[in-house]
Formats: sequence, structure tokens, C-alpha cells
Amino acid sequence: MYKILQKRRLNKESVDMLIEAPYVAEKAKPGQFIIFRVNEIGERVPLTVAGVDKERGGVRIIFQEVGRSTMELGAKEEGEYIQDFVGPLGKASELEQFKGKKIAVIGGGLGAAIAYPVCKAAHDLGADVDMIAGFRNKDIIILEEEMKANSSRCFITTDDGSNGTKGFCSDILRQLIDEGTQYDHAIVIGPMIMMKVTCDLTAQHNIPTTVSMNTIMIDGTGMCGCCRLTVGGETKFACVDGPDFDGHQVDFAEAMARSRIYAEQEKHDKEAHICNLTGEVR
Repeated sequence: MYKILQKRRLNKESVDMLIEAPYVAEKAKPGQFIIFRVNEIGERVPLTVAGVDKERGGVRIIFQEVGRSTMELGAKEEGEYIQDFVGPLGKASELEQFKGKKIAVIGGGLGAAIAYPVCKAAHDLGADVDMIAGFRNKDIIILEEEMKANSSRCFITTDDGSNGTKGFCSDILRQLIDEGTQYDHAIVIGPMIMMKVTCDLTAQHNIPTTVSMNTIMIDGTGMCGCCRLTVGGETKFACVDGPDFDGHQVDFAEAMARSRIYAEQEKHDKEAHICNLTGEVR
């Protein structure tokens, strides 16, 4: 069993937790992920490591309550326990190559929670990092102060302009490129359509681009094959070959189609397991 050391609600949709898992905290690096189960009959759900607290033996996760399991996890409080917390899984982001380089780290929506530790690690290594984060509106902006403190420049944009800057992440990146900023590399994390559009832009300007593929996953060890995707014409598994891949080689059309397989089931679970009277997960 794994204890919830800390819980903070970032907004009505997103929760920030610190889970007591000292062995995972000791080994986890930016870009890697864990798989949790709330209870012994729960489904296995992958979440990217958002940070570690080695002194407390804690692993930070940030998640959005979009399905039954994440809603059940979000209903837990500090001091309570969850059944399983396995990791670190996947390959860590290769950040040493960015020492002294100019890079753009781009996070869309909850992808900002995944992009932030990569941004911080690259910044700590001495990279000149522009952090670009995009959200639907100002009410769901997360980690703004942390991103600003751990980047050379930080740009926050919203789809509706409610924070004063309107547009998508790709719009901000395009503006910076047009102004003359020359990037050695871009790291893009977020919804697949956002990653595809941004990769199309970086390809036009010959900017090498890494994406983090958040695919459907079960075992996290390469055995089930659920997380397969096509990269450069070859079949890869996000859990063991990634989750980082060359964004210009990913078949996004295939990946997006596969990601929507359980959309209706997720919608049903969310509606069926929220009590209309109390709002609690049933």
C-alpha cells in the first residue's frame, strides 16, 4: 500500500499529489512514468512523474479526473492509501544533449505538468529554455510560478484569451521563430493534435523535435502491445521504447485514432460514477 503524503487541488479538474514510494523516488527521472491502481480491483493507469521529494520518499503526480480511476484517486485524501504504485517505467528524457543549447519546451493543458520537470531539468543543466504553456482558459492554468522560476522565458497562453494572451502554443512558437529566435531543439507534450500541429511547424523550420506519447497502456513492460504506435514506419511501444520519440517520425493520424477507442466508455464511467446529489464517486 502507498500513502498519500500530500494533496493539493490545482483547479476543479486537476489534482497534485505526493505519493510515498521511496524506491521509485530514488530512481525516477524526468520523462519517466508510473502505473497506479487505487484498489485491488482497479484498472492500471499510467501517469508521468511530475517530480520527486527524495527526503520524504515521495513521487509527485498531477492528473486530471477524466475517468473512473482518476476520479477515485482524486477522491482520496492525505493520509489515505492506494493499492499499487509501480515505477519508474519508460526511458528518461535525454537532456544532457541540451547543455548550452537554446530549446523550447511546450506543454498543452495537463501536458504542462509533464513538460515542467523536463523544463526544470534542462534549465538546471544550463540550457537556455523558453517554456510555452497553453490552456483552454485562465481558470485551469497550473504551475505558472514554477514554470517561470525554472526557465529563461515563460509564455502562458489561453484559447479564449482570458489571461490576456490569446492563441495556441503553436501560435506563440511561430511568433518567436518569426521574431528571429533560433532553437536547437523543441520538446512538445500535450494533446496529440497539439503535438501534431506543433511538429508540422517545427518541421517547416528544421527544428528537431521530441514528443512524449501518452498512449493507451496496460502492463507498462512491452508485453500487452496496447501502447504500440508507428514511428518512422516501424512499430514501437511507448512504454519501453519511449515515451519520448522523434515527433517528425510519429504517425499521428494512427495514434490519434487509437487514443479515441475508449472515449465513450470514459464518458459513461464519469457520468455513471458521480453521485448527482453529493458529487462523490460511487
